[in-house]
Amino acid sequence: MPLYLDIHELAPEGLTLEALERAHQVDLDHQAKHGVTFQQYWVGLAARKVFCLVEAPSAEAAAAVHREGHGLLANRIYEVVEGH
Repeated sequence: MPLYLDIHELAPEGLTLEALERAHQVDLDHQAKHGVTFQQYWVGLAARKVFCLVEAPSAEAAAAVHREGHGLLANRIYEVVEGH
């Protein structure tokens, strides 16, 4: 299944790691409905950016999980392959 890296730019002002963990848990709760598996996420608090690595049948399926779960949509989604 394809891998996607999504980028959330200018995450909400005052974003905390705790709030991000809650949003990620909501994604995990909704992912099966769309055949999606969120693998990992990274956050740059100072830069206000969040990066999510997700296995999904399509970029649209990955976006649907964020949309339905908490509404924090990615600004960009790229299909990626793992390097060695």
